[in-house]
Amino acid sequence: MSLVTSYLFLAIAVFLGVTSNSFAKSAEGFTLLFPSIITAISIVLCMYALSLVMKNIPMGITYASFAGLTIIATVIVGVIKYNQVPNFYSMIGLALIIIGVLMVNLLGNK
Repeated sequence: MSLVTSYLFLAIAVFLGVTSNSFAKSAEGFTLLFPSIITAISIVLCMYALSLVMKNIPMGITYASFAGLTIIATVIVGVIKYNQVPNFYSMIGLALIIIGVLMVNLLGNK
C-alpha cells in the first residue's frame, strides 16, 4: 500500500469516526436502535481503516492525526447539526490541535 493510499484510509477513518460520534449523540445513550447500529458499525469500520493506515504510517503519528482531525471535524458537525458553538477558549484549544496535527505530520518524521 502506498503512502497516498494510507492517507486516503486515514481520511476514511476520520469520516467514520465523526460518523460514529455523531450517531452516538443521536442514539441517546444507545436507547434508539438505528443510531446505535450505525454507531457500532461505523466505529468497527473506523478501527479497521486505522489498522490499514498503520501498515505504512507509525502508530503514534496515525493516532495523533486521527484523533486531532476527528476532534476538529466533530466540532464542525456539532456546530452545524446541534448548534453547539465553541467559546473563545475552546477555539484556542482547537487551533492548538490543528497546529499539533500539522507538526506531527510535517515535522514528526524528520
